[in-house]
Amino acid sequence: MTIQNSTLADIEEIFRLYTIATNFQKSKFFVHWPEFKRDLIETEVRENRQWKIIIDDQIACIWATTFSDPQIWGERNDDPAVYIHRIATNSDFRGNHFVKRIVEWAEQYAREHGKKCIRMDTIGENRGLIEHYQKCGFEYLGYYKLDSIDGLPEHYALADACLFEKKIEGETYDEPRKA
Repeated sequence: MTIQNSTLADIEEIFRLYTIATNFQKSKFFVHWPEFKRDLIETEVRENRQWKIIIDDQIACIWATTFSDPQIWGERNDDPAVYIHRIATNSDFRGNHFVKRIVEWAEQYAREHGKKCIRMDTIGENRGLIEHYQKCGFEYLGYYKLDSIDGLPEHYALADACLFEKKIEGETYDEPRKA
């Protein structure tokens, strides 16, 4: 297993994995991902913010990162954090505990970039996902109504955001402010 940046040559596979994830979400939950804009994903790839896990020369899992997420995190965005978005797993590789592996990777990535915590969000009341993220070491911070969803993918309009944070061991910063 290796983790590396996605490339523009991966775009079709990235969208295939998003489609698989969205179809799964539609079968289980009210809130699901929309069709993401190609330019969003291409920008993430060009900025080295789109990642992949490779197993046996196949993309097994993808996700995106950023160091700033002000629309979702409000004043807390000032805290030094890595934000993880849109984890999607190739169905041929389910059961490999990729979220735990991504968190391990993200802890090192955060340290290398001077960040003190890892943050994630999900939309709507998906109890199974909330519990899964907690098992992966995230503190569940609760539901938050976003002030503005302008420019965010359209699923953010469907429900409140659930926020998660994992502090990096050995790192300290002022207590987070309310979102």
